[in-house]
Amino acid sequence: MQTPIAGSAVLFEVDCTCLKEHEAIQDHLFDCIIFNFPHCGRKGGVKKNRILLVKFFQNAVAVLKDNGEVHVTLCDGQGGTPCDSPMREWHNSWQVVAMAAEAGLILSEIHPFDCETYQGYRCTGYRSQDKGFHVEGALTHIFTRSLPHTMPEKLKMEKTIGKETVCFELPAELSNYINRDFLGQQAHHPVKTVQEHLLRELKSIWPVCSMNEDFPELVSCLPETPEACDSTLTHSEVYWIKPTDTYIFDQSENEQHDCESMDDQQSFTGSYALRPSLSLHVQEITQNGDFSPGTLHAVSGLVFQRVPISPSRSPAFHQLLLVGMFPAESHPVQCFQDCLESLLASYGVSFEEAQTGLEQQVWMNSKMLSKFGRIAYLPSFSSALAEGLQLIAVSINLDHLATLIFGISDCRLLWSADPRFLKHFELNPLGPFSPFSLYPPSYLHDISFWMEPESYDELDFHALVREASCGAVKDMALVDRFRHPHMGHASLCYRLTYQSPDQALSHSQALGLQNQLRRLLPLRLQVTLR
Repeated sequence: MQTPIAGSAVLFEVDCTCLKEHEAIQDHLFDCIIFNFPHCGRKGGVKKNRILLVKFFQNAVAVLKDNGEVHVTLCDGQGGTPCDSPMREWHNSWQVVAMAAEAGLILSEIHPFDCETYQGYRCTGYRSQDKGFHVEGALTHIFTRSLPHTMPEKLKMEKTIGKETVCFELPAELSNYINRDFLGQQAHHPVKTVQEHLLRELKSIWPVCSMNEDFPELVSCLPETPEACDSTLTHSEVYWIKPTDTYIFDQSENEQHDCESMDDQQSFTGSYALRPSLSLHVQEITQNGDFSPGTLHAVSGLVFQRVPISPSRSPAFHQLLLVGMFPAESHPVQCFQDCLESLLASYGVSFEEAQTGLEQQVWMNSKMLSKFGRIAYLPSFSSALAEGLQLIAVSINLDHLATLIFGISDCRLLWSADPRFLKHFELNPLGPFSPFSLYPPSYLHDISFWMEPESYDELDFHALVREASCGAVKDMALVDRFRHPHMGHASLCYRLTYQSPDQALSHSQALGLQNQLRRLLPLRLQVTLR
C-alpha cells in the first residue's frame, strides 16, 4: 500500500530482511536507510537479534547508494560499544558493529537518539506488544560503506643502479606501499605535513638545503655485511632481492646487453636489497657539489625493513635524513638533541644517549616504538672530510612521528586507501585525527605448527601473515613454545589479533583469512600444522 505524503511514498508490511526483493524498493538506491529499535519479537534473545541485524544490513547495502548511510537506533546497552552506559559484556550484546561488518559497513558516527527528529514519532512493538521501547539513553549508530579487503600480489619491478637495470619481483606484503607519493608536491598527507613542520623549525636555527637527489629504492650491497646498509640492522631484517633479470645499457655503443639469468650465475657474489635506510647515502651526500659545512642537507624517502607485526611499525616507512658538518667545539650532537627535544617532548618522545667506540649517538624513543630516530656523530667520515669538524647524521621515522603528533593509534591508517583519511587532513591539516571507523571489532585466532629451529626465521612468518591476512592482523604474540626432547624439532603457537582500522572486518572474513594462512603456511615455510 502506498500513500503519497509531501512528495514521499509510505509502504506498509515491509520485511527489513527482504528489501532487495521488494518490488517497490529493489529498483531504487537510497541516500539513507533508517531502522529504529529493531527487534525480532517477543523474547528473542541476543543471538536472534544479531541474525536480524545481519540480514537487515545485507539487504540495506543492496539498495544503498555508494556514499549512503544506514542508521540503526538501539536501546542503551544493546549495541556493545563503549558509548553504551553501562556497557554490556561483549557476548551479551547485539554486537552491532560486527554484524554490520558482515555487509561491508563500518560505524562512522554514534550519537544519542533524538525522537524529536521524527515528527509525530512513537516507538511501539516492545516484545510484540503495543508498548514502547525504553528510549532513555538510546543510541543512533550511523554506518557507511568501507573498501573491501584485497589480496596483495607480487609486483614486477624494474630499477636502475648505475648502468645496470635490474628486474625483480616485489614481495607481496609490500605491494600496498609502492607508488603512493605521500611526499609529492600535491600531497596533503600527514607524513608530509610533519616533515614540512620539522624542516621549518630547523631552518630557524640552521640553514637547511632540501636535496632533490633521486636515490634508488633498490641498492647493491653484500649479504654478509648488512651494516653496509645500516649499522642498526641485522641480516634477516633486510629485504634481500634476487633479480629475475638484469641488463646493462652501453651508452658508447647505444646498445643493451643482457646479463645471464641469475639462476645460471653460480659465481654471482653480489646482492641487491630494498633500501633499508637512507643512512647508506651519507657518503654520496657529502660528495655532492652543493654540500657545505654549517648547512643541514635534507633528503627523505621510502625505506623497507622486515619487522614484526605491530600497530606502531610497518615494513615500509618514510625516513628523513639530515646530514651536516659542524665545528666540534659547538657540540653538534647535543645541540640537535636539545632542539628536537624542545620540539617533540610534548608528544612523548624521549632521548637516550649511547656511545659505541668513537661513534656518539642519541636514540629517539616513544612508548610505542623505541629507536625510531637517531642523532649520530660519524667519525669515520669526519676525519676524511675536514679536521675540527664533525659530520652529524639525523635519521627519523616520519611515519611514527606522524602517528604521535596527530594521535593516530594504528600506523596502518597512514596507508589507508579510503579517501576519508586524507580528506580529514585536507580540511584540518594540523588538528588531531578523528577516526572514520569507530570501535572496529577484533577477533583472536591461534595457530600452531612444528618447525625446525635451525632453518626457521620468525620474520618470514610475520611476512606471510601480512600477505595472507591482507594486512588485517593488528598484532601477534608467541604464546607457547615446546621443543621435542628426542626429535629436535619445536612446536610454536601464535595468537593473532585480527582488527582493521579502516575496513569492515567480520567474524566470517577473519575466519576465512585465518584458513587462508593455514593453507599457505606449510607451502611457503615448510612447517607442519598441528
